[in-house]
Parts: sequence; structure tokens; C-alpha cells
Amino acid sequence: MVIDTNKITEEISEKITEVCHKTHNVPDFNHEVDAEKYPKTRAVNHKQEIKWIWEEEFHYAFPEKEDEFLAEKFHDLPFLVTCNHCKNAPCVQACPTQATFKREDGIVIMDFHRCIGCRFCMAACPYGSRSFNFRDPRPFIAETHPDFPTRSKGVVEKCNLCAEQLAKGELPHCVQVSEGAIVVGDLEDPESDIRALLKENFTIRRNQSLGTEPSVYYIV
Repeated sequence: MVIDTNKITEEISEKITEVCHKTHNVPDFNHEVDAEKYPKTRAVNHKQEIKWIWEEEFHYAFPEKEDEFLAEKFHDLPFLVTCNHCKNAPCVQACPTQATFKREDGIVIMDFHRCIGCRFCMAACPYGSRSFNFRDPRPFIAETHPDFPTRSKGVVEKCNLCAEQLAKGELPHCVQVSEGAIVVGDLEDPESDIRALLKENFTIRRNQSLGTEPSVYYIV
């Protein structure tokens, strides 16, 4: 994935987050719960968040690149962060049940049914890209999307690069609404559009020194 930070506006960023979370049934724990359907369930405070893609400030997203003379624009840009689908994914190595695994195409994906909630993957991920359902998330989904499974209490979740979309030959939802700011493709194909973007632009990745080989690049 390549994210062009120069094309990301607040409006586009909000559209990306909204479509990602809506289509993947990501709960909003501040959502007003249907009291008749869930009489014993109440909204909880905002600190309990489930996030697949979200905005982060530059110095948190790229701590290694923080500089007192950093260009002013980096202090104002919304940097979208998500799972990096690392080539050397530490979460895969840490998972004791293979609930998290790496597919042949490079996507780091989860089998929610295998997750036992040990959170070893969360401890192993240096990017904070995983969230844990401390309570049943289903009451906190405003409108359940029928084409994607909901999760249960005690399950970790994260971005799956819209694997269900790719299986149909369609682009990820975030790409579709990004107005050209997000591009996905085959990094192993030297003739792919994404490789052309990387050749033509200066890009950075998050915490490269850790050796995880993140697959999300940022054009700055």
C-alpha cells in the first residue's frame, strides 16, 4: 500500500475511516445502544476503542524521523495509520494458535474463531495496529454489514487489507473512497503501478529499523 500524504485531506481521511469501519463491523463504544434489544448493555468511555485505520500525529507515527526543524506541513497533516502487513510480521510469530497468519500474497490476516484473546500479538506489534474486544462488540455496531463477520468478546482484530474485496477482484474500500490518495498493488511485480509510484516518489515507512519490513509506504 502507498499512501500519498499530500492528497489526504481531513474530509478524505474521515471518509476512509468511516467506510473501513462500517464495512468491517467495527464497533463504536460510544454508540447509543438499543435498550430494548440489549437491556443490560451501556455505552462505555471513549478510551475503549477498536480501530482498523485512524489518524495519527507525525511524531507518533514516525518517532525515528522526528526533527526540531521538521517542515511545518508535517505538524498539520493527518497521517493515516493501519496494519502494515509486515514482511517479517512479529505478530504471526507470537500467536500461539495461528489465529494470525501470513498468506502467500503477503497479507497478514486473522481467523477470528481461532483467537483465544491472549493478546500476545498486541504485545508483539510495534505499531499499535491491533485492538482487543474487552466486551461484546455487537451491541455497539450501529448497522451490521451482512457481508463481513462480527466478532465476540475476547477477540483481537485489525485491518485485513479488505481481503474479501480482493477475492472478488475489487479494490479495498479505503482505496475506492481515497480519491487517488491510496494505492495498493503487488510489490513483487516490477511492472505494477505501485512499484512505479515507489520509483517516482520519495517514501518513508514506519519504524524501518525494527526489521519488520512494513508493506505500507508514505509519499511525503
